[in-house]
Amino acid sequence: MLLTNEQQKLLLKIARDSIQHGLTHGVPLPINLENYPDELQEIRATFVTLEISGQLRGCIGMLEAVQPLVMDIAKNAFLAAFDDPRFPPVSATEFAKLEIHLSILSPAEPINFKSEEDLIRQLRPQVDGLIMQESHRRGTFLPSVWDSLPEPCQFLQHLKLKTGLPENYWSDTLQVRRYGCEMIR
Repeated sequence: MLLTNEQQKLLLKIARDSIQHGLTHGVPLPINLENYPDELQEIRATFVTLEISGQLRGCIGMLEAVQPLVMDIAKNAFLAAFDDPRFPPVSATEFAKLEIHLSILSPAEPINFKSEEDLIRQLRPQVDGLIMQESHRRGTFLPSVWDSLPEPCQFLQHLKLKTGLPENYWSDTLQVRRYGCEMIR
């Protein structure tokens, strides 16, 4: 489902308003679903990425869809600003400098492969977001990560590291799922 420009702008406004609300009240923007069109009430998984001058400032999201799109955006924007463990909470002075990027995920589908080479051949640069899982370890890269890791082999190695595995790790029990993203900036 592709959103209209108007719906995309509304989601960006909700994300920004939720961060502003968090600065003032310490909680995400409350959402009344009745105020939003049906498309924005669909149960969708999202990530919200914050940057300042092109540098990551926070990124939080869910791989599984658990709540309406507008609520997921409001919650993840708040969490990316104030609860990403890699960064201190966003300050009022940083707020005006924030660039907000929204990723709306499609449902993840398993990739069937026989070897690492087979998996690499199936990857679609600039298209696929990947979820890698081995036992209790799990990591993901959004499709936007292809911008900084454009080679499939390199993309996969870095995803292994993010998952907590050595970059040369391989196992027949390794699971990889792919998803697409609608990016909103």
